[in-house]
Amino acid sequence: MRALVIKKQADTFFVKLDSGEVLPCVARKNLKKSGLFVGDFVELDAANSISKIEKRKNLLIRPPLANLDRMFIVVAPVPKPDFYTVDKLIVFCLVNHIEPCLCINKSDLDANLCKKIEKTYKNIVKTLIFSTLDESVHKIKSQISGICALAGQSAVGKSSIINALKKEAVTEVGTFSKKIERGKQTTRTVQLYQFGKDNFLADTAGFSKLDESLLKLDEHSLKNYFTDFLPFAQNCKYSSCEHTVSKDCAVAAAVKEGKIDATRYENYLKLHQILRNIKKY
Repeated sequence: MRALVIKKQADTFFVKLDSGEVLPCVARKNLKKSGLFVGDFVELDAANSISKIEKRKNLLIRPPLANLDRMFIVVAPVPKPDFYTVDKLIVFCLVNHIEPCLCINKSDLDANLCKKIEKTYKNIVKTLIFSTLDESVHKIKSQISGICALAGQSAVGKSSIINALKKEAVTEVGTFSKKIERGKQTTRTVQLYQFGKDNFLADTAGFSKLDESLLKLDEHSLKNYFTDFLPFAQNCKYSSCEHTVSKDCAVAAAVKEGKIDATRYENYLKLHQILRNIKKY
């Protein structure tokens, strides 16, 4: 029988059958060694043990999640948005053939800032503005297609989004510390929550480190994943231009003219340097 792994608890995997039934299962020893992830499509044997893992579309190591179709990158006015994390996650999605969507939560706190963020990213990725305190949160529900995940800083409201969509407290909600301007991380495991017959949404722990797939990315190719650079890049003097120096670079000129967001360009330079340094070692 074919099934989808929707939750892992110790050595027990909870799988959803095509019939809709959810079963607790164990995996054969050889699969435990190779790794079995939430989001994996698997085959069950006669004893309802997991005997085979189907070929994956993609695989996230941190958080452990397979076959992701869409990622909802969540930001909010509070805590202060970390746009480097946003831009890094957008690149991560494009590298791994995942559709990114920027979700701007807590619009009730600062509507003007939310609109400013939307203006920066609306031509780069799909953007949604909402609050979990009203019906606007349901904008995200229509965008849940296949296996999806919420990602972003702690305390931006990822768990609150799932609770609001489910209209019940299914996940623990963290708190925000004004003193250190950071949120308390409450999500320690990955679980798929079902929305419709074949659509799922996962809450994930906050991202803070570069994933392995980004570490393998050549710094020379990074420019191709900043899609807002591409219309200007064709006017660079050299086709090999990596947009890291201003001389003869149309992208750098566009930044100075305000046609490309300066913070996003700085994040590109930072990520480019990190990838370059990793290559040296």
